[in-house]
Amino acid sequence: MKEGVDSELIARQVAAALAEDLGAGDVTAALVPASQQVRAQIIAREPAILCGTDWADATFKQLDPSIRVNWLAQDGDTLDADAAVVRLMGSARPILTGERTALNFLQTLSATATSARRYVDAVVGTGCRILDTRKTLPGLRIAQKYAARCGGAQNHRMGLHDMVLIKENHIIAAGSIQAAITTARTSAPGIKVEVEVESLEEFDAALAARPDIIMLDELSLEEMREAVARNRAAGGQIKLEASGSVSLTTVRDVALTGVDYISIGSITKHVQAVDLSMRFEFAA
Repeated sequence: MKEGVDSELIARQVAAALAEDLGAGDVTAALVPASQQVRAQIIAREPAILCGTDWADATFKQLDPSIRVNWLAQDGDTLDADAAVVRLMGSARPILTGERTALNFLQTLSATATSARRYVDAVVGTGCRILDTRKTLPGLRIAQKYAARCGGAQNHRMGLHDMVLIKENHIIAAGSIQAAITTARTSAPGIKVEVEVESLEEFDAALAARPDIIMLDELSLEEMREAVARNRAAGGQIKLEASGSVSLTTVRDVALTGVDYISIGSITKHVQAVDLSMRFEFAA
């Protein structure tokens, strides 16, 4: 279903988050006796798609490797409201110290996965695939794109290095759509080339230049259907991607125009943290 994230990257992200939170030390957790042992669980307060278990694992491992972590669900699983997600057993101090960092990762990445799943579910049966974008939280690009995959979406380019995406300003600087695509084929051989168009006239110019993908930015449904028809008449070899102002209420109509992909920036940009909380079950 999804490719994981390098454990060393996760460890670095968690270490940075803990350093940001800990500073000189957790002065509140120090109120608890060092010998205090507890059992705790994290509970989902609302339905969601779980994501971020590796980040939570790394949080508690870095603070105290002896903490026992027992997951009751895995990344990509659907969580019901009030469902227990994970149980923890170990020293109270490091569990308290890691609580917020672990929850921050879980809440943010689960929110991303949940948003992706909603869009994916909305286009079921159309053959259209939902894509994420580069509109991610700084420093969490790879994590959020993993979360999008957990939600069933497909990753667009990871960064500026793995796909040429020619937009309006690139076209102006290059002189024309044809010139931009021609240069891209020679300057970045072997890498997919995509061009963004904002009208059917620009679409025709892009179609003639033969990129791998044409992005239809802010075109009407009628214009999208016409672009799909023109592409098919030309052989249908170029993939078409719709983008711009697509919401959950409009995404299915967009998918039904026949485009291959719809890119949704809000999957990663407009995330609202999933409501998760930790509760201690007993102290010994």
